[in-house]
Amino acid sequence: MRPAHLRVPAEVLKAAEEQLDPAVRGALVEAIRRVRIVHADQARTDVTTTVSEGGTVTERWIPVERVGLYVPGGLAVYPSSVVMNVVPAQVANVGSIAVASPPQEHNTGDFVGYPHPTILAACSLLGVEEVYAVGGAQAVAMFAYGAREKDGATVCEPVNLVTGPGNIYVAAAKRLLKGLIGIDAEAGPTEIAVLADDTADADHVAADLISQAEHDNLAASVLVTDSERLASDVEAALERRVAATKHTERVTTALGGPQSAIVLVDDVTAGLRVVDAYGAEHLEIHTANSREDAMRVRNAGAIFVGTYSPVSLGDYAAGSNHVLPTGGCACHSSGLSVQSFLKGVHVVEYSRDALAEVADVVVTLANAEDLPAHGEAVTARFEQDEEGRA
Repeated sequence: MRPAHLRVPAEVLKAAEEQLDPAVRGALVEAIRRVRIVHADQARTDVTTTVSEGGTVTERWIPVERVGLYVPGGLAVYPSSVVMNVVPAQVANVGSIAVASPPQEHNTGDFVGYPHPTILAACSLLGVEEVYAVGGAQAVAMFAYGAREKDGATVCEPVNLVTGPGNIYVAAAKRLLKGLIGIDAEAGPTEIAVLADDTADADHVAADLISQAEHDNLAASVLVTDSERLASDVEAALERRVAATKHTERVTTALGGPQSAIVLVDDVTAGLRVVDAYGAEHLEIHTANSREDAMRVRNAGAIFVGTYSPVSLGDYAAGSNHVLPTGGCACHSSGLSVQSFLKGVHVVEYSRDALAEVADVVVTLANAEDLPAHGEAVTARFEQDEEGRA
């Protein structure tokens, strides 16, 4: 059954929050609290720099006007992605926030044809009122171009920026439409790399590799180690744990795909070169000197240090953001943050004397580039003085 409208009615959002399991509600509230703590420290303030007497440059941080936040909902339900998208946008003071998530075929009652009620409840908890039952590449297209009813009535206004994780089609749509809209990064399918030596616990490593493999058949789970013993022990642990986990078929497909592997290296230093070249979305460090080795990494979406910092913690309640670059994009892109929703704008203000002081520099460089009108735009401001002296 299809809903009458793509936009989820306010009463459906309210019903989802009212019917939310109290334990899930408590967990979401705590996750929101932790994510707000971390992202509040990312807020930017305007800075004015005095370049010369009478000459200043102010860097203003201005939130984008309208954002479209994508929350996946194919093989699993991701209210956590609502939190990770919405909180930094709110901290950045974005004025207009819209969320899209796929409708769920197994919904019943008030929620037939709409996204999963837990996702709707998370939106309601965060005060998001504009939610659409649209998934996949179609949602990205709707955000980019807007949507109208057959009679021409507006359903969804276009946005300036689209963020959020998704499957390979969502990532491809974001890549295709980049330029028309801004994007955070190409976030999906998921990846985990684990750099480990012989001090690592094989069961912990195996559990963490499986935790990401259950997302998607295309999920990548990679172990990089200098220990043949650990590699063998992890393989044995994987065999036991894969058979016992709920999504055995999906995990088996992901771990058996060409994107997943155990890579043997000569030493941890060589392993660091491998994980830097890979640039994984999630990178765990299980070595004798985990903290020091983590600080040597340049390319990763997020780094998880030591035995008690699994990726799952970051997925939900570390306070960090789980919307992270994949496909090697970590070599040039960052995870979602408050900064993702802000534009830095320079405001230049020079007095007459300050411009006069630097006029020769501008004219000289303009002539060097064979753009004399650039220089004339400066000297024109002093021509009356020259005429007066003549």
